[in-house]
Amino acid sequence: MSAPERISADDSGMPLRLMTYNIHKGIGGLDRKYRLERIVEVIDHYRPDVACLQEVDEGVPRSHRDHQVEKLAEQLGYQHTAFQRNVKLRRGAYGNAILSRFPIQECIDIDLTVRPKKRRQAQLARLIAETPHGSANLTVVNLHLGLAGFERTIQLRRLFASGELSKPPSDHVLDQAIIVAGDFNDVWENLGKRLLQPQGFQRAGAGIRTFPAIAPLRALDGIHFRGRPLSYGHSFAGRTNIAKQASDHRPLVADFELKLQ
Repeated sequence: MSAPERISADDSGMPLRLMTYNIHKGIGGLDRKYRLERIVEVIDHYRPDVACLQEVDEGVPRSHRDHQVEKLAEQLGYQHTAFQRNVKLRRGAYGNAILSRFPIQECIDIDLTVRPKKRRQAQLARLIAETPHGSANLTVVNLHLGLAGFERTIQLRRLFASGELSKPPSDHVLDQAIIVAGDFNDVWENLGKRLLQPQGFQRAGAGIRTFPAIAPLRALDGIHFRGRPLSYGHSFAGRTNIAKQASDHRPLVADFELKLQ
């Protein structure tokens, strides 16, 4: 099954494809086998410019002590990466990761932990894309929210109290392109309306189900965007046979045009 076409762009803009994907440590949702090559195949099929990944292992026995972000980047040809260790285990850790075709100028960790719940953080990465026709700046936030409803509410409020995300949407703020993506654990599909829309964010494709991967019932994963430089095209969940097997989530993909400066 071929991937949907990207949106086209002229000399004033560039196409941008972003994926968010809870890779479940490379362990299949049904067979429970560790096969990182399936994750590689899924990402390669959709070829995102930026991939926001959750539940990425580093040095954990269950995943052959692989440093997964390094293996994925090497096998997929991404030159720019960022890894965030969230949960430390007896041996190794797991957390969030970003793979990018664009240089990462800066990556900031934002603590979202709500005690006594599991440690959670968000990655805030500032990217810059250079083309023969100009350049573009993009801020990407990659997160994995908690399992409890009150926890997710606190985490998003904390996120929007930090840095540039704390600024209310205004003419100046809307000149900045920002995408917030990840596993929101949005069981009731109401986080966007309650907490992201008031901050000026739009959802890239509402109600796209991604969990469980074999026959999705819930739209747990999300991509939200803000800023005039971003023009939204379309979004979809992965639907290849491998995407149904590689993890317990399917990837969520959104296509944009990013205006050049």
